[in-house]
Amino acid sequence: MSDAPKTSGMTRLRNYFLTGFVVCAPLAITAYIAWSFIGWVDSWVKPYIPLRYSPDTYLPFPVPGFGLIVALILITLIGFLTANIVGRAIVNSGERLLGRMPLVRGIYGSLKQIFETVLSNKGDMFRQVGLVEYPRKGVWSLVFVASEKETEINQKLDQEGDPLIAVFMPCTPNPTTGFLMYVPKSDIVLLDMTIEDGAKLIVSAGLVAPEVKQMVVVNGEPIEGMLVNPSVAALAQPARRSRTASSRPNK
Repeated sequence: MSDAPKTSGMTRLRNYFLTGFVVCAPLAITAYIAWSFIGWVDSWVKPYIPLRYSPDTYLPFPVPGFGLIVALILITLIGFLTANIVGRAIVNSGERLLGRMPLVRGIYGSLKQIFETVLSNKGDMFRQVGLVEYPRKGVWSLVFVASEKETEINQKLDQEGDPLIAVFMPCTPNPTTGFLMYVPKSDIVLLDMTIEDGAKLIVSAGLVAPEVKQMVVVNGEPIEGMLVNPSVAALAQPARRSRTASSRPNK
């Protein structure tokens, strides 16, 4: 008799701890990543700021984030100047200079194309999440489907009515690394989840899955619901609507 309250109390304490951990852990990790990023930018930018313009010279403590603010202002100013004719001419001259360097031109060109693709609003990035059978038949891997573009690969390998589509299969838990594959369109099972939900699924190793809706049919009327057993009240209300609809005369 005396062991039951102790067990129940310890279970409640464990549940309280786990609830607090679920709340505090994401906040702590997010704060740590943000603080580390601010410190990294400050360590790069602050040494180039003249002492008379740095608040650290006049205050007894360093000001975190001042280097990040200066970097954002400089990047915005460079973008403003580049949008003008003079700035565009300077950038083109610098790119022509880099284009004459054998090793540097390849690195710069690839990085520029990647950043332009990621930061552009043209919709040329991954547009959908899908599944392909990999690494063997019956085993499915999550992929990000790129937009369909005509390339040399398509010209040489496409079959009539079933073009090859570039897909990126990310690795868990780091979705920035993975494999680029060209898969026939008929072999891709497209999903309704968003790119963000797919990335969460990969980073969490399948633990954080998006909510899935299914069509529940009650008295011949489809109802969108979660993958759970519907309650009696939820089933009763649609059923009344179904009877009301069926009682109306056909026009």
